[in-house]
Amino acid sequence: MSKVHDSIDDRVTAFIEAQKMFFVATAPSGHGHVNMSPKGHDTFRIIGPHEVAFLDLGGSGIETVAHLRQNGRITFMFCAMDGPANILRLYGKGHAVCFDDPGFAEKLALFPKYPKARAVITARISRIQDSCGWGVPLYDFKGERDQLIRTNEHRTEAEWRERRYVSNALSIDGLPGLVRPEAEEA
Repeated sequence: MSKVHDSIDDRVTAFIEAQKMFFVATAPSGHGHVNMSPKGHDTFRIIGPHEVAFLDLGGSGIETVAHLRQNGRITFMFCAMDGPANILRLYGKGHAVCFDDPGFAEKLALFPKYPKARAVITARISRIQDSCGWGVPLYDFKGERDQLIRTNEHRTEAEWRERRYVSNALSIDGLPGLVRPEAEEA
């Protein structure tokens, strides 16, 4: 039986903070690919009773940013991998602030351990719902993988930015992703 919560209260906060992984789902309007990405590290923050943020460290695609720019729809899912069974979903409207957008430094300050990040996603949460989670298997957490952080440590800031603009220009459905500021265009 699922339960809808009025806000991200202390109980919901404690559950979120105990999880080592969460999932982010977005989709384009109309036709296109639904995207769901697993996230780890210390990259999720509760800002208020109906507002959250997560740090987008980058990866293989720009789907989340592209979808949010198009329609803003976002869902976060947390699953208990140990302890009592539970699944929590946060539904809302999100906004991406990318590394070259005004206000990025202030958003990035929520995540001081990560100097190179593609974006900070904030979301206004309209529905908070949990469910039994009885079908989720039990797993033991062994640690974070370090490749995502390590892959950019050796790059200069200019090299890192250029790599982002080239590899994250379009989503898999052709939606705009990262757009190079006009002052930087050749």
